[in-house]
Formats: sequence, C-alpha cells, structure tokens
Amino acid sequence: MRSWHKGAFLLILLLCCLAGAVCLSLFTGSSSLSLGELYHALQAGDKTDTTYRIFLYVRLPRTLAAIFAGAALAVSGAIIQAVLNNSLASPNIIGVNSGAGFCALLAASLAPTAWAAVPLAAFVGALATSLFIYALAAKTGASRITLVLAGVAVSSILSAGIDAVTLLDPDLAVGASNFMIGGFSGISLKKVFPAGWYILIGLLLALPAGNELNVLSLGEDIARSLGMRVTLIRLFLLAVASVLAGAAVSF
Repeated sequence: MRSWHKGAFLLILLLCCLAGAVCLSLFTGSSSLSLGELYHALQAGDKTDTTYRIFLYVRLPRTLAAIFAGAALAVSGAIIQAVLNNSLASPNIIGVNSGAGFCALLAASLAPTAWAAVPLAAFVGALATSLFIYALAAKTGASRITLVLAGVAVSSILSAGIDAVTLLDPDLAVGASNFMIGGFSGISLKKVFPAGWYILIGLLLALPAGNELNVLSLGEDIARSLGMRVTLIRLFLLAVASVLAGAAVSF
C-alpha cells in the first residue's frame, strides 16, 4: 500500500509538472500571451489577429508535438529495454530512430505532399530495424554490450543512407537535420495530427502490457517458465515500440 501511495504521489507530481510546462510553452516566448488575450482571440476567431496566429500556428503545434514525442519515445524506450533485456537499449542507440528517419525521409522525397504516408514509412523503418536487431540477438546469442554495439553500427549505416537521400534531393536537407538531431521548429498541426493518432494507438496498446514487460525484464527463461509465449509477445511489443518511435521521428 505504501508503494502504491508513493507511485500515485509521483504520478500526480509529474502531471503537475507537465501542466506547468504546457502553460509556459503556450503563454511565454518572444511574445508573451495572457489568458484573457487568448480567450478573446479564440472567441473572435479572427485569423488575422496576431495572438490567434501565434497560438494556433506556433505555440499549440509545438506543445502538442513535445507531449506526443516525449510520451512516445519514453514508452518506446521502456519497451525496447524490456524486450532486449538490456538497460542500455533505447530507440536512438540501437538505430530504431535512424531507421524511422531514413524511411520517413525517403517517403518525403518520393511523395512530398502525402503527410499521412510519412508516419507510416517511419513505422516501417523503425519496425524493420527493431526486427533486424532482435533477429541478430536471437541468432548469435549476442551479449548485451555486443547487441548495443551492433545497434550503433546499424544506426551509422542508416545515417549514411539519410546522407545519400539528401545528396540526391537537396531540398530535404533541413528535414534530414531534424531527423538526426530533433526539434520542433516549423512544426504544424498538419504534421502532428497524423502521427498523433499512431502514438495514441501505440500508447493504448502498450499500457496494458506492463505485466508482460515486468516478466520479460526477469529474463527469457523465467518468462517461459511462467507460461509466457515469449517470441509472440516480443514481436508484438517491438511492433508497438516501432509505431511509437517511428511516429515521433516522423515530425
């Protein structure tokens, strides 16, 4: 009971911190906004109003993108650590983000107007990378450190692929830097919403799997002895982690 109260208190504290960060993101910046000004601007619905434009086209997309990306990458990292049973594993270290970025950039080059296709391509790239790393670990019996090093090598290869795409299509150079470094400059609701649906679906699939993740963290032998279908559960969780990481990287 004490542990439950401690967890609930921590959750409430973090939610309060999130609410405070959202308020700072929406109302502070190079041009500060007050709650009254924002209310009147939204009520009037004048798209030429400066307050209306700052909120709807700059502050709100950036805030939503930060929330979605933070939630997606945090849950994706927790899943990958449990599935690979390696506390060093994360979407960026083992190359999942690079795979998502490469395929998303490729999709943006081939279909620049199809925003909905970019998150889907990012998911495919993230999933393919995750499955490759998982297959490598299963076939070779690689140690935890070797697995991370293999992921770093795969990430470097995919980063080289991103460089090749930008050389062939120089207009994507700005987008490529965002995939490799990350940022929310120039984000819009049109980019956030398609990926946001992928993230919400991924979170809804991941949250009920907490018990499975805890069992996998104990090791494959213990998980099998408890009757878990380890291979099937791992593949499902890797797919969910790929949806989350790919969608976050896509914007």
